[in-house]
Amino acid sequence: MLQKKNAVLVDGVILNGPIMDSKAGEKFVEEACKIIMEEVVQKADDVTEKVCEWQAPETLKQILDLEMRDTGECHQKLLQLCQDVIRYSVKTSHPRFFNQLYAGIDYYSLVARFITEALNPSVYTYEVSPVFLLVEEAVIKKMIEFIGWEEGDGIFNPGGSVSNMYAMNLARYKFCPEIKEKGLSGLPRLVMFTSEECHYSMKKAASFLGIGTENVYFIRTDERGKMIPEELEKQVQRARKEGSAPFLVCATAGTTVLGAFDPLDKIADICEKHGLWLHVDASWGGSALISRKHCRLLHGIHRADSVAWNPHKMLLAGIQCCALLVKDNSGLLKKCYSAEAAYLFQQDKFYDVSYDTGDKSIQCSRRPDAFKFWLMWKALGTTGLEERVNRALALARYLVEEIKKREGFQLLLEPEFANVCFWYIPPSLREMEDGPEFWQKLHQVS
Repeated sequence: MLQKKNAVLVDGVILNGPIMDSKAGEKFVEEACKIIMEEVVQKADDVTEKVCEWQAPETLKQILDLEMRDTGECHQKLLQLCQDVIRYSVKTSHPRFFNQLYAGIDYYSLVARFITEALNPSVYTYEVSPVFLLVEEAVIKKMIEFIGWEEGDGIFNPGGSVSNMYAMNLARYKFCPEIKEKGLSGLPRLVMFTSEECHYSMKKAASFLGIGTENVYFIRTDERGKMIPEELEKQVQRARKEGSAPFLVCATAGTTVLGAFDPLDKIADICEKHGLWLHVDASWGGSALISRKHCRLLHGIHRADSVAWNPHKMLLAGIQCCALLVKDNSGLLKKCYSAEAAYLFQQDKFYDVSYDTGDKSIQCSRRPDAFKFWLMWKALGTTGLEERVNRALALARYLVEEIKKREGFQLLLEPEFANVCFWYIPPSLREMEDGPEFWQKLHQVS
């Protein structure tokens, strides 16, 4: 390279030389993709494969050779590393993978992820991400229709926990807009309400936003895990008597453990009465909106001010794919989160700058997560997505009937959604009296 004509040399670096061997790189991508096809995609439904080839952490460290060195590894070794990573990872598309609220593979969503990973876009301005911003707009509009709003706004986020945090902060901003400039010092003691069975992200968001976990009032639930509206009314009145300022109720549509759906209509009545923002965490249960048979589970959701919904769960869009949807269409999201960075969000561009949606996000760089859901929806249609929901709930019903037939299995309650809660009681405990010792031993079994 030093002999190259017109070489531009600065600080010992040739600026107009190649950064890498593109031919070798292309060959590596080709061979790595072949491994992915053979070891992940084609074996996705092979029950003879292991869900996970388990290794203890210290053993796995040695197998993978995790050390980074001054000199790079040869491609053959890197390809072997790719093989090993796949071999020792959990196969979430395996038919016998049962973990928290997600599983399986959708081929269209997978291709969408390949495309976005290859293009490496960042979704904040139309000029840098034209296709993906339009896709996100179209997907959000369609999701809003299923909630039952005539109009609205929204944004895709890295997880339902972040969507819940967005909603909590948005509700607080609506309650006291001056917080954006003045901060927490001039505020009254803000109090929010959610059920005992809510997702743990509620406590995390309250802590992160400076509301404080002690100011999250957890409302009692009934035997099915649903928030009791009368208890909510009592706690709102209690907060007011204490001199606190109630501002938000977080209802849950599909709790993590029992799969319970809070009575949204009755909760909405209380929110309207007291002027409280109603957020519905439908991260898990929101996909039931797609099903004409099961959408009744979310009756009243159209009265919510905001909704969190994760298509990466029951609908099989790849992780992560999570939307926060907001009924307000006056630009509340942007007012709450904008910082008006002049170098990025110039107002005199040659196109409609309302398509520069990055200023309503707490992120700058943001993944085009809506695209994987969009391509899957285009491929399957709404009827195909509906079938996924109906099938999941039919499988749950089948499992319940099998549990009832099996000795040693005890159903906790008839499921409302896809969550089936049961105990397995081993032979050694089946004749034992119900009591503290029994439950301690049964807990160890679980």
